[in-house]
Amino acid sequence: MKPVVVIGNGPVGQTAALLLARWGLPTVVLDERHVRDLVGSKSICQHRDVLDIWDSVGAGARIAAEGVTWTTSRTFHRGTELFNHTFVDAGSSPFPPFVNISQSRTEEILDEYIAAQLLIDVRWGKRVVGLRQDADGVTVTCEDGTEVEASFVVVCAGARSDELRALLGVRFEGHSFDDRFLICDIRTELPEQATERHFHFDPEWNPGRQVLMHPSPDSTFRIDWQVPPDFDLDDEMRSGALDRRITAVIGDRPYEILWQSVYRFHARCVDRMRVGRVLLAGDAAHLVAPFGARGLNSGVPDAENAAWKIAFVARGWAPPELLESYHDERHAAARENLAVTSATMDFLVPRTAEQAAYRRDVLERARHDPAARALVNSGRLVEPFWYTDSPLTTPSPSRPVGGRPASGALQDPGPGVLAPDAPWDVSLRFRVLAREGFLLLLTPGADVSAARTAAERICAPVRVVELVDGDPTGVLAGALAVRPGEVWVVRPDAYVAAVLEQPTSDTIEAALRRALAGATDREESEHGVLPTVR
Repeated sequence: MKPVVVIGNGPVGQTAALLLARWGLPTVVLDERHVRDLVGSKSICQHRDVLDIWDSVGAGARIAAEGVTWTTSRTFHRGTELFNHTFVDAGSSPFPPFVNISQSRTEEILDEYIAAQLLIDVRWGKRVVGLRQDADGVTVTCEDGTEVEASFVVVCAGARSDELRALLGVRFEGHSFDDRFLICDIRTELPEQATERHFHFDPEWNPGRQVLMHPSPDSTFRIDWQVPPDFDLDDEMRSGALDRRITAVIGDRPYEILWQSVYRFHARCVDRMRVGRVLLAGDAAHLVAPFGARGLNSGVPDAENAAWKIAFVARGWAPPELLESYHDERHAAARENLAVTSATMDFLVPRTAEQAAYRRDVLERARHDPAARALVNSGRLVEPFWYTDSPLTTPSPSRPVGGRPASGALQDPGPGVLAPDAPWDVSLRFRVLAREGFLLLLTPGADVSAARTAAERICAPVRVVELVDGDPTGVLAGALAVRPGEVWVVRPDAYVAAVLEQPTSDTIEAALRRALAGATDREESEHGVLPTVR
């Protein structure tokens, strides 16, 4: 079997390689760097559902344990707290809503799991300069003349993937923001802020702009200042202005600067995330402003979506058309992230007098008016994207999924929504069970024989389970708001593909086939025994 080539060995590429190996596919990871550059915090905020994806390859619990857990976000205007937000869980996840841990440390942990995986071959110093596709695969050519014959390619090479995007003929349209943002990682003792995210509008120590402060492990804090377009970091350091800037935030106490940098943020997205056998993921496909933690926390779901679909096509469990749904689903997710973060940037960095006046009015009213507080936009924190409009999702008239609820509010479960997690049986979690393949979850009164008949007609990993056998506490039943006689069709990424009421074997089979873009019949498959997902 030709390997899958992953271009880029950052966290998105690492995740893709580990997930592909979990499905039993050999993977070659190519990175143009010669060594890993473990500097700075970069993406520090890891969402519960990303930790859950990493847990499927063994790393999630460890990353969560090393990170700093935070459950509360506080928003201030000119030193006055406007409101705070505490996160809720639809089920019973073992992971906190967020942990803060540097991207560098996350990469180190994922590297350890990759090193233990015999199916993954990591090659540093390999700059890709050619991608040639035919009916049988992709020839990947490196600058040093190395060629790798691949079955599929996942491009995870980050924001600076212009040459790869050009090779694929995709556009990367959007814009860059004029204002810059200064980021400093400092080590100091601030016990009162050790588990909270603080966002400051127009503080006296950064008038007219914003400051964001995050806790990190080992008494480390990341501070982000919005600064003018002509900001000069070297001049700030020489003049002592950077020290004054930091002490204005943390007070007169000892601190150590671990890393500092200045960024411009971008809002860009490729027009195609799938080009034949090549899929683009993470920053190679989309760039968004960081407010809301929607960068890495969108790239890792890209990797999971790509991995299970490549695996199912490679193993003959689904037709090549399944890969087009990767673009359908993850491009829609990228567009939503762009819309959300662009609205945030319009509030944070008004581009017109009208936007500036609106912001001033909202912030002033929010001090006293609860209704105005919902209009304060410091970044809607990342949520799982809903695949309600995906071609793989079977709609349910009795469980319609509407628009997004208020930030942090729970969505009723239904087709296209990520299933909540909960204990399953004695020592398993529901999402762990779901990620072993397709899952048919039967509520009391559902026809077990019909579900088993439908599963047997599909040549793909499909497991039939009954809710009463694995949910003795009723946590999952409550989170799903189940009704008698239902069959829940759950995909290998734990998304709900369908909720069927009193279905027959034919309607269950139809939902499975739709979720697989046309599944292979068992008798037609070249693969006999279905392997256990590792």
